[in-house]
Amino acid sequence: MAGKEFKCGYRSADIEAIDRMPHEECKKLLAGLSKGIAHPVRIQIVNILANKPDEDRCMCGDIVNVLPLAQSSVSQHLKVLKETGWIHGEIQGPSVCYCLVGDIVDYYRRLLTRVILTDRKEVQASTAEAVAGTGKGHASENSV
Repeated sequence: MAGKEFKCGYRSADIEAIDRMPHEECKKLLAGLSKGIAHPVRIQIVNILANKPDEDRCMCGDIVNVLPLAQSSVSQHLKVLKETGWIHGEIQGPSVCYCLVGDIVDYYRRLLTRVILTDRKEVQASTAEAVAGTGKGHASENSV
């Protein structure tokens, strides 16, 4: 991860690296990030953080005040988002400042596009080969 400096810390997703990654690695990263936002509350937390200015710190308490959940539930969702690479946190006294990893939404979108387009091309190629192979197979059987 490399990128611009945020008040919450130095973390940013490397979008250009996606084009250099093996396809299987892209699939694994996509699956991990997808797990991170696989719950409506976590999508809402990402949305809250994405719409805050970079210079505006967001403490766990601020997120708890916005969501109709107990602090323990919010903390659990923040833990999953952190483990899956969506956010990072920095201890600020008795609180933790949570920020989205820089460019993470664009990174996720790029991974999704790369995986879907590559898989689509592979499926189309496999289908074309199967159709071509099946046609030949039937022709051989009919001629024998």
